[in-house]
Amino acid sequence: MDTKELWEQYRKHKDPGTKTRLIETYVELVKIIAGRLYATYGNHLEFDDLVSYGIFGLIDAIEKFDPGKNVKFETYAQIRIRGAVVDQIRNLDWIPRSVRQKSKQIEEVISKLENQYQGQISDAMIAEALDMSVQEFQSVLQQTSTFNMISLEEKLMDSAEEIKAVESHQELPEQMLMKSETSKLLMESIQLLPDRERQVISLYYYEELTYKEIGNIMGVSESRISQLHSKAVTRIRNRMEG
Repeated sequence: MDTKELWEQYRKHKDPGTKTRLIETYVELVKIIAGRLYATYGNHLEFDDLVSYGIFGLIDAIEKFDPGKNVKFETYAQIRIRGAVVDQIRNLDWIPRSVRQKSKQIEEVISKLENQYQGQISDAMIAEALDMSVQEFQSVLQQTSTFNMISLEEKLMDSAEEIKAVESHQELPEQMLMKSETSKLLMESIQLLPDRERQVISLYYYEELTYKEIGNIMGVSESRISQLHSKAVTRIRNRMEG
């Protein structure tokens, strides 16, 4: 039985056996997404844990997907799978309070400096405002990068138009407008980033490259990519919450 026939049978009968076969059909998609996230969160979690979280997202996608809609299942499922993994990571709450506090402090300083200078600000300017050396500031950025990444992952998924379009059968016009505005604000925030930070966001989230691969393209170390990513996320969060 091919994939199309599996979907037809599941849509008619919703039987557990067919659901299991659909899970088996798409489990490699879960492993691919888990592998990418493991490159980021591997210091804190096992690969098999990420796969397990992702399978919950796959099951949810299978149960809610409507083959009659003009959206590929793989597109829909990727958002669900990634969302399930990020939700579980957030619920684990393994990020120390001190890291959260540092992230908030950096966020406030960057927001203040951007408002003050109305333009690009350097690491040296931020470090001085934080009463740190540039090296200390960049070290803190690396410590907070994973926390910042989870926050942006949530915003990216919240504004994912594909999943909203599939699920909003009877959505009120004001709800649709609010989601559209969120997506628009996110894109505008990315466009306003300094060139190198915008490039990191583009390559990581849209080209789905790892820090190492981005570092090779940009000619800098993985740790520098982590710092650029953390600064970019902080700027985006400031603009979306401001």
